[in-house]
Amino acid sequence: MFKKYDLIVVGGGHAGCEAAAAAGKLGSSVLLITMNMATIAQMSCNPAMGGVAKGQIVREIDAMGGGSGIVTDKSTIQFRMLNRSKGPAMWSPRAQVDRMRFAEEWRLMLEKNMNVDFWQDTVNALIVKNEKICGVATSLGIEVEAKAVVLTNGTFLNGLIHIGEKKFGGGRTAEKAAHGITEQLVGLGFESGRMKTGTPPRVDGRSLDYTKMEEQWGDESRGEFSYTNIKKNQEQRCCWITYTNTNVHETLKEGFEKSPMFSGRIKGLGPRYCPSIEDKINRFAERDRHQIFVEPEGWNTVEIYVNGFSTSLPEDVQYKALKQIAGFENVKMFRPGYAIEYDYFPPTQLKLTLETKIISNLFFAGQINGTTGYEEAACQGFIAGINAHQNIVAKEALIMKRSESYIGVLIDDLVTKGTEEPYRMFTSRAEHRLLLRQDNADIRLTPIGYQLGLIDAERMKTVDDKVQNTAAIVNFVKSNSIKPEEVNTILEEAGTSSISQNVKMATIIGRPQMDFYRLKEASPVLKNFLAEFDKETIEQAEIKIKYESYFEKELEIVNKMKKMEDREINPAFNYNDIISLSKEAREKLIKIKPKTLGQASRISGVSPSDVSVLMVHISR
Repeated sequence: MFKKYDLIVVGGGHAGCEAAAAAGKLGSSVLLITMNMATIAQMSCNPAMGGVAKGQIVREIDAMGGGSGIVTDKSTIQFRMLNRSKGPAMWSPRAQVDRMRFAEEWRLMLEKNMNVDFWQDTVNALIVKNEKICGVATSLGIEVEAKAVVLTNGTFLNGLIHIGEKKFGGGRTAEKAAHGITEQLVGLGFESGRMKTGTPPRVDGRSLDYTKMEEQWGDESRGEFSYTNIKKNQEQRCCWITYTNTNVHETLKEGFEKSPMFSGRIKGLGPRYCPSIEDKINRFAERDRHQIFVEPEGWNTVEIYVNGFSTSLPEDVQYKALKQIAGFENVKMFRPGYAIEYDYFPPTQLKLTLETKIISNLFFAGQINGTTGYEEAACQGFIAGINAHQNIVAKEALIMKRSESYIGVLIDDLVTKGTEEPYRMFTSRAEHRLLLRQDNADIRLTPIGYQLGLIDAERMKTVDDKVQNTAAIVNFVKSNSIKPEEVNTILEEAGTSSISQNVKMATIIGRPQMDFYRLKEASPVLKNFLAEFDKETIEQAEIKIKYESYFEKELEIVNKMKKMEDREINPAFNYNDIISLSKEAREKLIKIKPKTLGQASRISGVSPSDVSVLMVHISR
């Protein structure tokens, strides 16, 4: 019935879609197996993509030829660039999307890829021979052979849903859990654990009084995630903000004795940075209100996502508490919030390629690795799909560096440090975040996508042109001066000091209060010169001028660290032979088997003195 595939992707979520799309685009024959063809790329929780650090990840995926940015742009209903008041390293794109259109666009994109086939079924076993993956077995009793397998099981592995004192098996509301894979992997020598996440109730937008809420509009000029020329709808939908209050909190407390989280029925750890509403009330008892974001789920639906009200309390308590929120007095609830527990596999059992150390050509991506978030899952799936293909065709694996991408930071954190709670990306996790901005993801990473074969020559030329045009703008303002009588009025209006003699335009642009759009009004020469450049290139040049000295210092640090990062460690290196290593360091190094000295230095429990000892022995 089935041919032998190059790659089988198990799971049709964000990780699975990116894995299948990338491998298929590179030329591998791919079979995507999912429990339900109708829920491919389902947004299980909030209908949004991007946000702080997450937006950078989506732009990085797009820069290398992935699909998440394109799909997001085609389904956006509101776009905002977060943290504009801060430096460019903190700017983070975020889009509210149409949930149904997002899933539809992903499926259409996959269906256009002639190398991707689909099968609706549940995978309940892996076929493994001589520590190598050979295929999968399904609940229908079908065995499918493959050269590689990517597991992207999300929250489905032995998933258990909690609503108050009720609990039932499921990987998502109204969808059954997956059984068999965890037990088999543990039998093969893998370590597993349990994690927990949750989601808020969904309500009928027709039953809300928006006059009692604060409006939250998107950016006046809608931005985008993808560097490709996607036709975008400039129209946007409004979101709203309201707040809980002491009455809401007291009502929620009535259900605490039935809370699966407080009673101990939930064993898995939940995401620290996205707590449930009951957890917020418990941990921040001094606060008399918490923000609630009222977010539409699409263009043509009345369903509303109640962001900030994630809960697993009994449904009657949820409903009673919701009715006491301003604007929710007559609310009608579509479905209650719930918590879900699921199996994951500590990611220290993976290589930096996301291939498992125990079974060759078996890759893990997404929540199976202990992460949370669509964006974190998508980038893992993208890298796993690429590396599965590279393994199949005996080409060099793609290992992203911490100094070149947020994706590299995320994977290195997971593989090197592991995680005991759902891992979420933040800008603070990236030590070189000044270089890893959302605005330069194409400059940083499109050459990698081009070398792999995911980016065509035309798109690569666009990036090359952007680099050259940026340099031309920088050179122009460094070479040309402006007179006091031309610019002083604008300087005073901007709240910065005037000049008494001619100065280079770059000096004026370097001031925090000034930008190209102000300066070109003072200089017809500059205005004429900039007329041939697009907004994104001008912004790139402005950032380079304002932060040039910081970039130079950061690059010096990267180059110093590069010596350690590039010092490879033989996989067969015997750490037991080094008596001067601490016991903890020896145990961690044997378990994780770091690829480089730089990776070894980031392992928890490996001290600087251990790294020095290791460096000496590697040099020998």
